Amino acid sequence: MVERDGKLLLGRRARDPSAGLWDLPGGFLEESEHPLDGLVRELREETGLDVEPLGFVGVWMEPGYEGRTVLCLTWDARVSGGSERAADDVAELGWFAPEELPRDDELAFSHFPELLRLWRARHQQA
Repeated sequence: MVERDGKLLLGRRARDPSAGLWDLPGGFLEESEHPLDGLVRELREETGLDVEPLGFVGVWMEPGYEGRTVLCLTWDARVSGGSERAADDVAELGWFAPEELPRDDELAFSHFPELLRLWRARHQQA
């Protein structure tokens, strides 16, 4: 989860599954790619941003992704450079404050409401 100035970065999906809904930037690992290397690569591909991974947030199982169950690993990350742009399978980027986060029915995947609640709770405690 990429945060800057108290706002969380989300990307609107350009393609199915869940085209048009908000997603956390990220993606699939290449074979034998380390998860943190994949995180950095996918964020650069989808957002144009260079990121530095921070702490591990957690792991979720996402059922029903094109007939498969996907293991979703989530880290916090901070922007360390790059030039922001929506690319790859992302149609639009948006930065959201805790009170501006999309509704659950605007989110691409079933575990995102829980992730965003965790992020909001951590942010509001700070």
